[in-house]
Amino acid sequence: MNADGENHRPIWLDAQDPRVVKIIDQRLLPHRFQVVDLTTVDHVITAICEMYVRGAPLVGVTGAYGVYLAALAQEGEGDDFLGDACRRLRSARPTAVNLTWAVDAMWQVGLAGDGGLARVERLKVKAQEIAEKEADNCRRIGLHGLGLLERASGAKGGRTVHILTHCNAGWLACVEYGTATAPIYAAFDRGIDVHVWVDETRPLNQGARLTAWELGRRGVPHTVVTDNAGGHLMQRGMVDMVLVGTDRTTCTGDVANKIGTYLKALAARDNGVPFYVALPSSTIDWDMTDGVREVPIEERDPHEVRFVQGLHEGSIVEVLVPPASSPAANFAFDVTPARLVTALITERGVCAANPEAIRSLFPESHP
Repeated sequence: MNADGENHRPIWLDAQDPRVVKIIDQRLLPHRFQVVDLTTVDHVITAICEMYVRGAPLVGVTGAYGVYLAALAQEGEGDDFLGDACRRLRSARPTAVNLTWAVDAMWQVGLAGDGGLARVERLKVKAQEIAEKEADNCRRIGLHGLGLLERASGAKGGRTVHILTHCNAGWLACVEYGTATAPIYAAFDRGIDVHVWVDETRPLNQGARLTAWELGRRGVPHTVVTDNAGGHLMQRGMVDMVLVGTDRTTCTGDVANKIGTYLKALAARDNGVPFYVALPSSTIDWDMTDGVREVPIEERDPHEVRFVQGLHEGSIVEVLVPPASSPAANFAFDVTPARLVTALITERGVCAANPEAIRSLFPESHP
């Protein structure tokens, strides 16, 4: 994606100094584009926890690079240093399963073969491999999801296909292409007339800040709406499909995503609007069967609810909204039951949100 006059990914290894991992600080977008250097495990954990980086695939890739940085720092440390770093990285954000998946993959590579510089090189290569694999998975998600938008366009005689999305599941969250945005970009590049309703996505406004910024840079028509406008738009026939990402999906098809996704699914079901979830297989939790009861729901600092961030006279500022004495709660995710999901869009194809269909696409992964 072109940003700040250059083609960027949200994370990359410094070409001049491979001991430095560079990221885009997404907390400051869209008003300021700033690159941050990560050189230690502590830097990586802070970046994940405080959402310099966010989005399940990107969090996983960032965790992978964190293991690589830990290996760089292991010389002179005890034998448990790398294992402790992996444990700390896994717990940085509890809901997104990609983080555990990527760190575990790195840990297995770290255990194999010799230590020292050989281990560092293996882990660097593996982290880059994970990043490239996730980017390619998202590209494939776009190709498989394209057919859904083509059929919707055909059913409307070529008139505008209106898509409602929630949060940011674009290239900023996924290394390249995005998950929910990948089919949109593919359709737009194919010449299909698309328009995206962008939920603002409180409390951190990732939709209004990040999705709108991405779509605008790509030239995709879009409109920012309040989180609660989705049901109204569906009732009026102004939404042809809902298309979202996910941070963890059970092997039975339950979907954990940014808080508010469940309400969109309910409104979609009530109005006969297809509800699609786009995800790479790294987001599937193969050991979990009941998302509502089993998915750990991250509760973040209430400060994010009480304050809103924006641009004022050239400076990024925070503004208190509720009374200073009012307490707040900040549940970061909710779970949409599989019965409300029309289909899952993965790198291997589109399938129903049930264990048999998911198993048919990924027979080697399902327990």
